[in-house]
Amino acid sequence: MAFAEYARYDATGLAHLVRKGEVSPRELVEEAISRVERHNPKLNAVVYKAYDEARATASAALPDGPFKGVPFLIKDINVPVKNWPMSNGSAYLKGYVSNDDCELTHRYRRSGVVLLGKTNTPEFGIPGTTEGRYLGICRNPWNPEHSSGGSSGGAAAAVASAMVPMAHGSDGLGSIRIPAAQCGLVGLKPTQGRNPGGPDDGGRAHGFIVDHVLTRSMRDSAAMLDATADPEDDAPYAPLHKGRPFVEELEVPVGRLRIAFTMEVPRETPPHADIARVFESTVKLLGELGHTMIERPRLGVDWRTLYRAQACVSGAMFAASVAQWTQILGRAPRDDDFEPLARASWHSSQKLSSEQIGWGFQTLRRMTRELLRQWRDFDVLLSPTTLTPPPKIGHLDPVGVDPREFHRRQSYVFGYTPPANMTGQPSLSLPLGMSGDGLPIGMMFTARFGDEATLLRLGRQLEEAAPWDERHARLWD
Repeated sequence: MAFAEYARYDATGLAHLVRKGEVSPRELVEEAISRVERHNPKLNAVVYKAYDEARATASAALPDGPFKGVPFLIKDINVPVKNWPMSNGSAYLKGYVSNDDCELTHRYRRSGVVLLGKTNTPEFGIPGTTEGRYLGICRNPWNPEHSSGGSSGGAAAAVASAMVPMAHGSDGLGSIRIPAAQCGLVGLKPTQGRNPGGPDDGGRAHGFIVDHVLTRSMRDSAAMLDATADPEDDAPYAPLHKGRPFVEELEVPVGRLRIAFTMEVPRETPPHADIARVFESTVKLLGELGHTMIERPRLGVDWRTLYRAQACVSGAMFAASVAQWTQILGRAPRDDDFEPLARASWHSSQKLSSEQIGWGFQTLRRMTRELLRQWRDFDVLLSPTTLTPPPKIGHLDPVGVDPREFHRRQSYVFGYTPPANMTGQPSLSLPLGMSGDGLPIGMMFTARFGDEATLLRLGRQLEEAAPWDERHARLWD
């Protein structure tokens, strides 16, 4: 039996219908499959389909978690699912199949979701767009001529087109928040260490990379964080504080926050006029809601030094990751295994000296403390999520554009998201506006280390004050 109202509900709403017996998990899976088959030929969001497995899972007993019976997709990078391929977007990993679930996958299953397949990602998650040779181009459901963002662009396109109500993503320098902004979704990057790395976690990119979900509602993001963010008893760091369940934080009044706001980016580049317009309207709205707004034209950070340090650390971790895959696969990569951007990154990472890597770690440690210190003066920092609305497909082509030119272009599109990965702070992109030509624009809110609660309360307030649930992509239902 078809469930035609599938796209009207977020994941929490669908799970509520399952608990009431108004729809079955199997019916939800069939609805998700029909939407993947309808939209994926235009979007290329889903790159691995596990339909038979999903049908079998949905027909059997499911854990009684908050998302019992809800179809769900995993990003095809660094999150193993038993007996599923994992390519990390690269031809180098072609044919690799994961032996078991990782800890995060176990926790997703315990939440009750039904795993349906894997989503598109660019090679090793390097670009801020989901374009590549191996998995192909993922397009934006709002306008398929434009990028869906990256590197969780497949997840964002799948949610924004209502294939599934939410999907897994990961964020190393903005890879949840950028596609959330470009596809009109909620994208929370949790605090470093909030979600599990599991016993095989090597501290991906020195902890820059964290996992969570892209959603259409605040309550879905909060509830999934509750389901996945329990401390690991063997983790080599103290568990993060959690005052109450995150879903309960949504009902706590946010109060009057001190919100600093800035449009400063490392490169002296003014944001696109549409970005500036939405930013100014967001500042005005927050003031009307009673928050104390504090303009910070400059944060006083030596951005050039900070990014040089990050590049040394990220490069070293990438070289170590390729060396690990060499052991697993039994062969070193050939140049033609990698696309130009990843190949250039690999070659440059191999030239790093121990002195450069050590300097990078030391400098990051010192400078991130300087950044974190600024939150003594305010509770939340507001900035745009991106410098421009979603660029057209091909503008950030990691295959056809020279790597140096690619990075130059990327610096004029992005720039706000990376610092929160370096500091480990929680950071939230919300779909608070639209461009003149009908593309989503996100605004970003960054809180103190470990303070997802404030972001969730503020996000909920804005969800009510400036609702986005009725804005749908061109490729929707």
